[in-house]
Formats: sequence, C-alpha cells, structure tokens
Amino acid sequence: MPQLQAAQVPVTPFQQNCALIWDAETGRGTVIDPGGDVPRILAALDRAGFTVERILLTHGHLDHAGGAAELKRVLEARQGGPVPIEGPDRRDALLLEGLAEQGARFGIEGMEAVTPDRWLEEGGTIAIAGQDFAILHCPGHTPGHLVFVAADLGFAVVGDVLFRGSVGRTDFPYGDSAALITSIQDKLLPLGDGIRFLCGHGPGSSFGEERRSNPFLNGRA
Repeated sequence: MPQLQAAQVPVTPFQQNCALIWDAETGRGTVIDPGGDVPRILAALDRAGFTVERILLTHGHLDHAGGAAELKRVLEARQGGPVPIEGPDRRDALLLEGLAEQGARFGIEGMEAVTPDRWLEEGGTIAIAGQDFAILHCPGHTPGHLVFVAADLGFAVVGDVLFRGSVGRTDFPYGDSAALITSIQDKLLPLGDGIRFLCGHGPGSSFGEERRSNPFLNGRA
C-alpha cells in the first residue's frame, strides 16, 4: 500500500483484530473496529504516532464495536476536535444499541451502546488515511455488515465476512449463510485474486488464495 501503514491490535477475549491504518507522511489515519481494551488501542496509537480522523465500524458485534464510544471520548479530549464514528450500515442498529447486553451475556465489562455519527451505504466511498475505499454491503454474518475495498491498492478490510480458510459465523437468529456466501462470491472474489485483506480474527489472506483453497467457497466444506 503506497505510503500507508497498518497494524492490528487484538482486543477482547475474542482476539478481534482492531486495525490501525495511517499515512506515515501526513500522520493521519483511521481506527477500524475498536471492540474493547481501549487502553491497549491507545498504547498502539501512541506507538504509531498518528492523528485519528475517524473510527470506522464494519458491523455491530461487541468485539468490533464495544469500545468505540469510549475511544471516541478519549481521542476527542486528546486531539481537541471531533473524531466521528462511521458505519456500519444502519441494518445493524439493533446490535449497536444492545452492545452492553451483548457484553453482559459474555461476562465482558465496559461494552457501551453506540450510535454512529454517520451510517454508511454501499455505493459510496470512505477515506482511510487519505485513500478512497469503496463501501460494499456484505450481509450474512450480520444484516448490516460492510466491507471496505481499495482495488487500486489491492487491499481490503473485510471484518467477519471472510477469513483465511473460513467464513463468518451465521448461527445467529439474524444470520444468513446463503447471503454470506453470495456476498463473497458475487462482490469480493470478482475484484481480483491479487487483493489482500485484513479480517476480524486471525491472519489475513488474499481473495485468490481463498478462492482456491477455502473449503467454504470451493465446495469442500
């Protein structure tokens, strides 16, 4: 990624990959999916040394969004200006409203409900560290899950839609396995085998590698 740098900060007992993406030249960037453990995220931001322009959410699960409200408060106090929370698609509103309850079910303290400053929709773009990323609605794991893709950079942030060797869970009342696979097959894989991605858990991969070897995509699962 020209001029862009990225780091992953595993947070919560679910070891969710909170992503930091920034431009080393401008010293500005984005935090994606701060699910919790906000002091750990802040320590990583101190090491990276960039100004946070926005907090971006792929979807409304607690391990991706539970620390967003707290991180916003701290960053706005530190930086002396607004740090908007943007995304996901508004179809995840009920999940974001119930973050504290989600946390209580798993015995995780500090999860806070959050209302984004701006909902995002497919067809638009979002600036991450000064680069435009296309917004794709990829439901199945949650109704309002979004993926962010910079095709010209060969890079995507896919949240819990696609993993190395696996795909997102759909065993929720609102889950839809057919919609998830359709999202991957129809929206992500056609973008090209060379696109590499960061995902919500575990190591990243590329669309090409997953098209070839992922058992959930090639009929071997």
